[in-house]
Amino acid sequence: MEITNRSQMSRRRDNETAKNKAETHELADRKRRHLPAAERERQIVEAAASFFAERGFEGQTRELAKTMAITHSAIFRYFPSKEALIERVYEHVFLSRWDPRWKGLIVDRSQPLEARLIRFYREYTERIFDSEWVRIFIFSGLKGHSMTRRYVKLVRDQLIRSACAELRAELGLAPVSELPISTREEEAFWGLHGTVFYIAIRKFIYRVPVPGELDKTIEDSVRGFLTGMATLAPECCRTEAAK
Repeated sequence: MEITNRSQMSRRRDNETAKNKAETHELADRKRRHLPAAERERQIVEAAASFFAERGFEGQTRELAKTMAITHSAIFRYFPSKEALIERVYEHVFLSRWDPRWKGLIVDRSQPLEARLIRFYREYTERIFDSEWVRIFIFSGLKGHSMTRRYVKLVRDQLIRSACAELRAELGLAPVSELPISTREEEAFWGLHGTVFYIAIRKFIYRVPVPGELDKTIEDSVRGFLTGMATLAPECCRTEAAK
């Protein structure tokens, strides 16, 4: 008799637990269904960023819907196509982290170029040293997606070419208005940028140890670069002028 009572009590507890779980899921479902449209869209974009960062752009939106516990059609109520969703991920992951004030920092001649570049790369690494950012950037490049090319153009226009002009001014060389920026000058600055970005590649793609404190690494990279450019930049200008 005691065993029977215990068994009945156990079944009742199991039934109550199952009932509580069902009620919890039902409540969660109701909340999900009644989310404001803007909030639902934000959730989809953030989930898509994490999803594509792990699976690449081959990941299917049907699988994304499963990870979010929503219907596949719910995604397409907010985004007419997978490409439209990827475009929003680009805006969320890349454009939202680029600070338009950085261009103003680069051209602010009230402080030495070294200080400007060090400050820029400190702020830049704080924004982009993120697994989602780096992995999506790499996946995008491998697939030939336009988001990578657009972002590279943004960096070139807002940072690289401005920094080339500022270095010339600091070294007393011909201004860009008189002598176009040479390919060698641009490539030298891309080398600096690549040096900093490669730390993120090592951390989030290769998953190997990197310096925990980046400030000193950034300072060393910028100072070493500018020391070399004090010799290289005049040579580049002479070669460009000779053309």
